[in-house]
Amino acid sequence: MRVVTLVTTVICEQQPIDGCGRSDLKGENVMNGSTSMGGKGNMIWGILMLICGFLAIGLPFASGIGVAIVIGWVLLATGVWHLLFGFRSGSGIGGFLWQLLLAIVYGAAGLMLLFRPLAGLAWLTLVLATFLLIEAVLEFVLYFNIRGRVNAGWVLVDAFITLLLGILIWAHWPSSSIWAIGTLIGISLIFSGISRLMLSSAASRAPATA
Repeated sequence: MRVVTLVTTVICEQQPIDGCGRSDLKGENVMNGSTSMGGKGNMIWGILMLICGFLAIGLPFASGIGVAIVIGWVLLATGVWHLLFGFRSGSGIGGFLWQLLLAIVYGAAGLMLLFRPLAGLAWLTLVLATFLLIEAVLEFVLYFNIRGRVNAGWVLVDAFITLLLGILIWAHWPSSSIWAIGTLIGISLIFSGISRLMLSSAASRAPATA
């Protein structure tokens, strides 16, 4: 009986080890596969973002018109959603009128951007310039609050660049609407594409170093 118990104990102790080893290998293979797939996906998206970014910088006016049309559709969809929400919310006449007012405002802005994209692009550029000026003021305030910290000077540099860009767009408005939004969108896409490519290269090196 003791021999049978000993043999059974040894078999039971060996089986979890073998099973655990196989499950670890399977988990590692699945993890490596998902990591490689994620790296390929980031690389594809990064390349596409780089291409779109350079196209946006090369054709800033066309890309700006495209952005205005997309924002117009988003505003129109938001207006429809507010209208439907006003009918289904059951919040009384006051809530319905408020949702109806929001639907009219969003819908009118969306239709204006869709039917008059040139004028819409000019107004979007003016909104962008105002936003940049406000952001620059906030960054100056942030710098004076953290100026004693390490690398706080980069916040000041960012504030100056944002301020100069906002003043440049505002001073040359409405002619700045030809290049401002498209160029900034292109720069953003290029940096996003570079970050995606860096993530994909890091993901591809991770299994090799492991």
